[in-house]
Amino acid sequence: MTRATVYIVKCCDGSFYTGITHRDVEERVSGHNSGTYPGYTFLRRPVELVYSCDFDRSDEAIAWERQIKGWSRAKKQALINGDFDALPKLASRAKPR
Repeated sequence: MTRATVYIVKCCDGSFYTGITHRDVEERVSGHNSGTYPGYTFLRRPVELVYSCDFDRSDEAIAWERQIKGWSRAKKQALINGDFDALPKLASRAKPR
């Protein structure tokens, strides 16, 4: 397994995109901004790197990326802000009506 980075970029429309790269994260963000990667960020440029986390193993990075992608916007924002105490509270599902 090789080293990998999970990253979150904030798009010009305020949305977040979570991705993974095996290259330098700044190169990857530059690629998003230049339009190299078709997809979610292509029409939402420019993007800004707001979070990154390095892993020695690709499988761990993939698992972390998938977990983040399932999170609410509020939970992603707490991660970006480093508000780790808020993460468990934001993981709670809404109570049924």
